[in-house]
Amino acid sequence: MAYQNGNYSMAFLDHIVACNTHDIDKFLPFLLDGQHVGWVRHDISALLGSYPDVFRIDRRAVTLQPRLVTPEERSIAVDAVCDDLALKHNVPRRMGERYAVAPRWGDPLEMTLDRAVACLFGVRAYGVHVNGLVQQGEALSLWIARRADNRDVAPGKLDNLIAGGQPAHLSLMENLVKEAKEEANVPAPLAQKARLVGAVSYCMENKWGLKPDTMFCYDLEIPPDFTPQNLDGEIQSFQCLPVSDVLDRVRETWDFKLNVNLVIIDFLIRKSILTPDNEPNYLELVKGLRRDWMLKSGQSSFFR
Repeated sequence: MAYQNGNYSMAFLDHIVACNTHDIDKFLPFLLDGQHVGWVRHDISALLGSYPDVFRIDRRAVTLQPRLVTPEERSIAVDAVCDDLALKHNVPRRMGERYAVAPRWGDPLEMTLDRAVACLFGVRAYGVHVNGLVQQGEALSLWIARRADNRDVAPGKLDNLIAGGQPAHLSLMENLVKEAKEEANVPAPLAQKARLVGAVSYCMENKWGLKPDTMFCYDLEIPPDFTPQNLDGEIQSFQCLPVSDVLDRVRETWDFKLNVNLVIIDFLIRKSILTPDNEPNYLELVKGLRRDWMLKSGQSSFFR
C-alpha cells in the first residue's frame, strides 16, 4: 500500500504485488523429459507419492514414470490420479477443458491437463484478454463486464469485455472469437479485428498450488452503437466507462478480478495515460507486468 499524508492508500503497484505473491521454497520442480514445466507444492507431492505407478518423487523434483512416454499416455494417467484425489482429498474436480503443458509457448506438447488441476502442477496457463475500446472523438471509454455472482472464481468482480483461458486445441484467434461470442455476443467479423498488443505474466500462489499465468492482450475497437450481451451466463452486466473512471477503480479499489488489473495497467501504460511523470512506480509497473516464472529457490515474492 502507498503511504500518503500519514495514511496508507491504494496504489497500482499493489495489484502487481498481489498477483505475484508466493513462496517458491514450498515447491518442487515438475519435470517432463528432463524439462522444467511446472511446480508442485510439497503437500501435493506427498499426495502424489501414493501413486508410484504414475509419479516419481525425490527431494529434487516430481516426474512421471518413464513408461509414460506419449502425451496421451501421460494425460490419461494423470487424469486418473486427479480424479482419485478429488474423491479422497477434495482437490478441484476436472472441468473438461484441456490446457497444453510444455516448457515454453510454442514448444512441442508434453501432455495436457484439465484446467481445474493446472495449479496442482504449477504449469504455465495461457489466456486471451480483450480491452473493448470505444473511441468517440477525443473521448476514450472501455467496456467493462461484471462477472456473475455464481462464478467459482471472483464472483461479482469486474472483468475485461472478453477473457478466457487458452484451450490446447485452439489457436489464440479461434479462442478469442469463441469467447467473444459466448461472453459478449460479439460477431466473428468484429472479433477478428482485435489487435494483439503484447502479453502480461504473473505468478500467484493459491489454495492448491501455483498459478504462473500469461495473458495475451488484445485491443478491439467497438462501434459506438454496439452493446454487448452475454450468452453463456458467466457475465451479469456490462457498462461502458470513461477510461479515467476505470483508472480510478483500479488505483483505488479491488473491484476488478485480480489479474484483470494487470491487463488494464498495461493498457494505461501503452496509451501513455500512465507515464513516468504522473506515476512514481512507473518502472516497477513496467517490470512487474512481465514476471519470470522460472524462479529459483529463495525468490519468494515480487520484491525479491
